[in-house]
Amino acid sequence: MKRFSELSEQEILALAIALEEEDARVYADYADGLKDNFPASAKVFAEMAEEENLHRRRLIEAHRTAFGEHIPLIRRQDVKGFVVRPALWRVRPLRLETVRKQAETMEYETRRFYERALERTGDASVRKLLGDLAAAERSHESLASKLTELHVTTDAAKEEEETRRRMFLLQVVQPGLAGLMDGSVSTLAPLFAAAFATHNTWETFLVGLAASIGAGVSMGFAEAMSDDGSLTGRGRPWVRGLISGLMTAVGGVGHTLPYLIADFQTATALAIAVVVVELWAIAWVRARYMDTKFLQAAFEVVVGGLIVFATGILIGSA
Repeated sequence: MKRFSELSEQEILALAIALEEEDARVYADYADGLKDNFPASAKVFAEMAEEENLHRRRLIEAHRTAFGEHIPLIRRQDVKGFVVRPALWRVRPLRLETVRKQAETMEYETRRFYERALERTGDASVRKLLGDLAAAERSHESLASKLTELHVTTDAAKEEEETRRRMFLLQVVQPGLAGLMDGSVSTLAPLFAAAFATHNTWETFLVGLAASIGAGVSMGFAEAMSDDGSLTGRGRPWVRGLISGLMTAVGGVGHTLPYLIADFQTATALAIAVVVVELWAIAWVRARYMDTKFLQAAFEVVVGGLIVFATGILIGSA
């Protein structure tokens, strides 16, 4: 994968063409998925798909003028810094609120791309085109006002508040939730394997502590190196890595601390109770911020946790 700073002007234009083409296809799929239950919203997405196609044609003309007919094949997955998008357009039926939120994120990401591209481009006509497209993507971020029957004011204060909410989700909630899920679930197996193998609370505590800290360090580095935040707006990578790493460690330490109690039965019962609370908290956060129904989130998290928990007990009792 290339860093954005390593792209040439031709590659930046080629990437912009690919982004507009992909966004147009996604919006067309949204329009198709919403047309039965939300025809008015489907029309909005159809219009946005057509506008993205217009942007693509303008970019192709700019590329033809500046660099000729051949357009290099470069896509978002070839450049470091883009968020992996969940394939919501494949799901039927589509949830309007979920689609609206992803569309806002897509437009925000594309706008940041054009703003960064402006800094790397010297040709005056290309700079003007990129600036126009950045302004167009900025107007698309008010998509929520088109997808609700209520009048939504677009004053500066509300736009700023919406931006802060989006940044909080991208920079804090997502890495924190990923860390909490990893720490709470991945450390269950080694902790309870040690517990049932040794029946020694202190040794179990040491294993759980080591697993929690190790998982936190690993998860923190993985998050920090996955995305430099230059295009996605997800903030400084070391901040996201720190959040993810700390939440991973917290998720593991939570059900490790009960083994400071000398009595094995009491410690194990309390550790299991802590695990239940942790899994409930994860399900709640997923339902609150990730557009997942609570019962669905609880089922997914509990099933995964039970599998890992049972694995640890079986190995430790062998």
